[in-house]
Amino acid sequence: MYYTVRHLTKFVYSNAVSESIMETRMHPRSDTLQRCLNFQLSVSPRCRVFSYRDHLANNVHHFDIPGSHEQLVIVAESLVEMEPVLLPPSFLAPGAWAELDANVEAGDFWEFLFPSEFTTPTPLLEELALKLDVRRRDDPLMVLHDLNEKLYRYFDYVPQSTEVDSPIDKALKQKSGVCQDFSHIMIALVRDRLRIPCRYVSGYLYHGEGDNDRSVTSATHAWVEAYLPQLGWVGFDPTNWLVASDRHIRTAIGRDYSDVPPTHGTFRGSANTDLTVAVRVSPSEGNPLPDQELPVPEDWSMLVEKAQQLPPPPTPVADHIKHMQMQQAQQQQ
Repeated sequence: MYYTVRHLTKFVYSNAVSESIMETRMHPRSDTLQRCLNFQLSVSPRCRVFSYRDHLANNVHHFDIPGSHEQLVIVAESLVEMEPVLLPPSFLAPGAWAELDANVEAGDFWEFLFPSEFTTPTPLLEELALKLDVRRRDDPLMVLHDLNEKLYRYFDYVPQSTEVDSPIDKALKQKSGVCQDFSHIMIALVRDRLRIPCRYVSGYLYHGEGDNDRSVTSATHAWVEAYLPQLGWVGFDPTNWLVASDRHIRTAIGRDYSDVPPTHGTFRGSANTDLTVAVRVSPSEGNPLPDQELPVPEDWSMLVEKAQQLPPPPTPVADHIKHMQMQQAQQQQ
């Protein structure tokens, strides 16, 4: 299966800023079952973009825009090939807990076993763990399947009910949140109560006509991966009560969201920021020829063109006030 992914991010500043420094993680990963065949990153104002791969093999692009500007537009376009994913069984063979512990003891999983910035246990998380009966029982895979469903049923999906830096207690108190919150809560429970290595996955989800997903189509997505004996890393999507499949396009992996935000940066100046994000994932017929670009839908081209238009000039109120002050000063002379 082939997908085209288009991801637009627009920052509008209330006042012109003198410099923007930005790092992005929008380039899909290439691994066993997923290959990124084409990737283009466009930035306005134009600048030179650099890239590197971090210690978890995530693709990172970074750039510096010196000079005065009132907005920053980033457009990432990808073509991704997804191999069919074999869904995991409902349970593992007897002795799976012992095998898991042996694998963890012999491997290097410490980053995904200890609490991180957004996955630190709290009293509210302990209450939820008791309520959902999160403990070592049956076998590791059965417990994860059960937890994936319970979190889906326990929490309501409410867009914009939390922020990117919200602690897990906010979602726990209001029993609602977004995919980032559900992923953080599941990771915290799996690491703390089950002692299973668990990591955060940032990416995109393709929403087909027959898919009953709760997450919105116009945003990035997040889910978790847990390490299991005999299977390796298995993805669980508590937002939609899914096991990760060939609809889940992986961009970056980390301990939690703070490791893998799509954009992370700063600017020089005094201004408020208005952020707009638009995401579209569409089926594709395959890889274009080397001299061809990815076909772009007309409505997406219009969206990008509109995003790159400079913000309207400020109202002349300040100039009018200044003119009145000059007139008053002249009258007083």
